[in-house]
This record gives sequence, structure tokens and C-alpha cells, in this order.
Amino acid sequence: MTTPIAILGCGWLGLPLAKALINQHYPVNGSTTSENKLSLLAENRIHPFLVSLHEEATKGDITAFLNGPEILIIDIPPKLRGDNPENFTAKIRNLIPHIETATVKQVLFISSTSVYADDNSEVSEATIPQPDTESGRQLLEAERLLQQNSHFQTTVLRFGGLIGSDRHPVKFLAGRENIGNPESPINFIHQTDCIGIILTIIEQRQWGTTFNAVAPVHPGREAYYTQKAAALALAVPKFNHQKPSVGKRINTDKLTTVLQYTFKVLDF
Repeated sequence: MTTPIAILGCGWLGLPLAKALINQHYPVNGSTTSENKLSLLAENRIHPFLVSLHEEATKGDITAFLNGPEILIIDIPPKLRGDNPENFTAKIRNLIPHIETATVKQVLFISSTSVYADDNSEVSEATIPQPDTESGRQLLEAERLLQQNSHFQTTVLRFGGLIGSDRHPVKFLAGRENIGNPESPINFIHQTDCIGIILTIIEQRQWGTTFNAVAPVHPGREAYYTQKAAALALAVPKFNHQKPSVGKRINTDKLTTVLQYTFKVLDF
């Protein structure tokens, strides 16, 4: 019998991930913060739950959501932009006692390569993260809260920029001017590989570790976005060369060596 799995956050990545797991015969509990989306989850054979994390408490039927599954996938990005930024770390801190008292034995936390500073270096899992953004700082603290907990094992998966058939950053940069960091390398990963890597971690039971996950192609931002804008018949973005470029290059040798994972999408 396949291991029951709970996915906290059935959004852009979580929903197709749930579908992929169900196709491999995993029973899946899926959460959403939208009551209107419950029927969509049910239609896709996902056991639907209305759950939302807040700074002061976790709301919804979190007990039923977490009892039964042995694996919990946390896929909820920090909401730190706009007029009402939230304390993401507090949300995770409030969630943890619910995990401790549930049937969950392993947690897969979807994090980000923003935990590494943009200091023009190549970084790997052995690099000590020194985030230079609020999002990166809160994600790193959430990672630590989960990985230091002895009630369950946590693997952290740090994704780079997320790309998909319906999601590409060039659409937001098209026609813009004075864009910084023209020479800094891109660190992107396609939705297809996000799902493939998560499935591999679960199949191989790679718990209690950390993986960086970006495609092993790193052209400079200006070269990449110029080519992609032309290919999509979009206005070419203009970059500013007056200031030195800052960025980082994400090393994924651990992922490809330990998991023996081969990336499926390298042209995006």
C-alpha cells in the first residue's frame, strides 16, 4: 500500500503535484485557503481540506488534514510584499505543534534559493546561507524550525525561479528599461522537474537532508531574456550596464549525484 501524503498548499505547484502522486496511487490530502477550490480538488480525487496558516493560529480542520498521512509537503510561499506583509516564520511555528501530534513522520519543505546571498559566488548545500532579503531570512528560519524538530524528519528543497507553460518572467520584463544585473546567471527550474524531483525524493525516502534544485543551465540575464523575448515576439527588455552585476550560481551536484536525477526540461 502506498504512503498517504498531505500537501499543504494546492496552488500552482501543489495541484499538479497532487495529480502526479495520485497517478502513482498515493492517497493525497490537499489543502486550499479558498472554499471555491474544494470542489476542484475533489474532482481530481484529492481529499479536500480548507486550511489556512496565520501568524496567531492555524485555522481550519488541520487535525483531520494531518492525521492519516505519513508525509507532509509544505508548499506555501511567504507573502512579504504589498501593504500587509505577513510573518511567515510565525505561521510555520504555529503549524509545528499540529505536525508533532499527527501521524506525519516526514516533512518536505519547499524553500527557495533566496536563502543564499547575491554575492557573485557559486553556492551549494555546503554553503552557509546568509540571506540578504526578508523572504530569504524567514524561509531560512522556517527551515531551521522544521529540521531541528525531533518529532519528524524534514528534507528542505530549495527551488530557484519557477518556470512553467503558463509562467515565465520575461512576460513581466518585456519592454522594461534600466533593468539591473545583466550579467548575473539565471537559476530557473521548470514545473515538470519540480514535480519529478519531489517524486524522486519520496520514492527514495531521502529524508533529513537539503537539496538545491535548479536546471543546470546558467546564461546571463540579458542574453537569456533578450533571446526569450525575441522568441515570444515580445518587446526586448533593456538592461543597465552602469552598475556591476550581482547574483549567484546555484550548484546542484548533490541533487544529480544523490538522487541520480536527470533534468527533463533545459530549454525554457
